[in-house]
Amino acid sequence: MAHANPTYPLAGLKVLDLSRVLAGPFAGRMLSDLGADVVKVEPPEGDMTRLWGKVIAGISGYYHQQNAGKRNICIDLRADGAAALMIDLASKADILIENYRGDVMRRLGLGYDVLSAANPRLIMLSISGFGQDGPEARRAAYAPIIHAETGLLDRIARQGGFPLVDQPMTVADTNAGLHGLVAVLAAVIMRERTGLGQHIDMAMIDAMLVTDDQAHFDLEASRDGVSLVGEIWHTGAGPVLVAADFRIMWRQLMEDFAVADPVTPEMEQSARIAARRAAATGFFASLPDWPAVIAVLNKLNVAWGEVRSGATLAEQKSLVHRGSIAMIDDRAGGTRPVPQSPYRFSQATSAVRGPGSLRGEHNYEALTEWLGVPNEAIKSLHSQGVLMADKGAIAP
Repeated sequence: MAHANPTYPLAGLKVLDLSRVLAGPFAGRMLSDLGADVVKVEPPEGDMTRLWGKVIAGISGYYHQQNAGKRNICIDLRADGAAALMIDLASKADILIENYRGDVMRRLGLGYDVLSAANPRLIMLSISGFGQDGPEARRAAYAPIIHAETGLLDRIARQGGFPLVDQPMTVADTNAGLHGLVAVLAAVIMRERTGLGQHIDMAMIDAMLVTDDQAHFDLEASRDGVSLVGEIWHTGAGPVLVAADFRIMWRQLMEDFAVADPVTPEMEQSARIAARRAAATGFFASLPDWPAVIAVLNKLNVAWGEVRSGATLAEQKSLVHRGSIAMIDDRAGGTRPVPQSPYRFSQATSAVRGPGSLRGEHNYEALTEWLGVPNEAIKSLHSQGVLMADKGAIAP
């Protein structure tokens, strides 16, 4: 790990990542990709995502994806002496990320008032479902809860005619992580002017609402002028999503591809629409292969996407061209795929910088580098139950 490589925009920044699952770890992963030295502080029970996905060399795929490039120390925050160790670490950090419920850090003796007293320059990002105070501050929240509370699931069911089910992507988490990242970087810039850090209260429900481009329809109880919705058309090559106004596309099908208009003068409006859609369905179904499908779509000049299986992402042309899937050391003699950093700079570097870590793998390395703690003192913290490590984690 090139912790201070000057070609990375955030080289030299130190980050403590106390977060678990996705929203916080995702923000920490992006900071690491941008060059920060991110040290994940994991509890003895481990991040639950260590149980999710294919396990190689003791590290699951989901955990690996969100924590690649970070170093790892394992601290029991409930143990005697743990709070003092965390305060020492925070005194050296630029940024601290946590996504516990609103009152947990205070109960651990690690509230922002305590940490900022030790380090007034500290920027602390707290991601929670419903904010740090208020009537729901202590509610547990994962992304599906926020999807439900912000109207997303209701809208999907209403517009698609589907039963109420959660969507298979944790948008509320990644939204909060990205907005948290923006806020952190803004705070870093402001700290250059003021010399002071600050506490950022990032509620997932806020991040979801502001990122929802369809929210104004529901907030104003209106469906006037609804924006384009992608439609699936089935072809001989497979399904394709087309984002186009059907009325315009239908005229083009008649003019450019001689699709016959099935409408008769006596038809009601609903029957006219149904008949034309049936004709378009038959036309797309007649296209035998992808070259034929692509030729038609290019002629129509519409935005389209192949409805592909996630298992074929490594074949997607733009992902291949951009190197968007990095092959990272799997610590077992091979490699494993991880999504690459999406940030492409003209005069800087951003990239995933190494594999995920075992719990406590860098107890010695990180505490020595950050605090100058000698090995014997670190061994003592292990014996006291403050520090822990997985079997096989690197140690002197």
